[in-house]
Amino acid sequence: MQVSKREHIVAQADRLFYEQGYEFTSFAHIAEAVQISRGNFYYHFKSKDEILEAVIARRLANTHAMLDAWQLQGDSPRARIDCFIQILVANSSKILKYGCPLGSLTSELAKLNHQALDRANDLFSLFRQWLGEQLVVLGFSPQQADTLAMHLLARSQGIATLANAFNDMAFIEQEVKLLNQWLDLQIQSLPR
Repeated sequence: MQVSKREHIVAQADRLFYEQGYEFTSFAHIAEAVQISRGNFYYHFKSKDEILEAVIARRLANTHAMLDAWQLQGDSPRARIDCFIQILVANSSKILKYGCPLGSLTSELAKLNHQALDRANDLFSLFRQWLGEQLVVLGFSPQQADTLAMHLLARSQGIATLANAFNDMAFIEQEVKLLNQWLDLQIQSLPR
């Protein structure tokens, strides 16, 4: 399947925003990565904010697709939640180099007081809602499920941040194991 020039620009901008940060990625960087002239670039996007919106939309679409795949892949809510937890291991090489793509983008946009912050936060909200739905199916009340979903998100972000800071793969593996143990304890505490 042929990728359009616009899709190629968005994919390269997504990669650069993750690897270099939104603020430090220029039109020139993206144009060079895509190998087009700046004039041709402006045909597709008039501003870096337009590119950012397209990148966030791409990440949302990819996250929806990933969650749909996890829904089919996991034969139980616990197995599906494990897909979320294991993403730390699956993406560990990138996390060690660049941190979490969601966390790094939202942190940067918050520092810049950027208008796209709320839209970027939709990525976390998507995970929060999906995790909450899995936890409700396991038997938690909606309020408990939301609290636990936020805890899962917070721990995964903390793991990614510290693994990146210390460049420590063993830390990711250890914390994923502990996160799974914690979740199993929460599930065991449910009334039968």
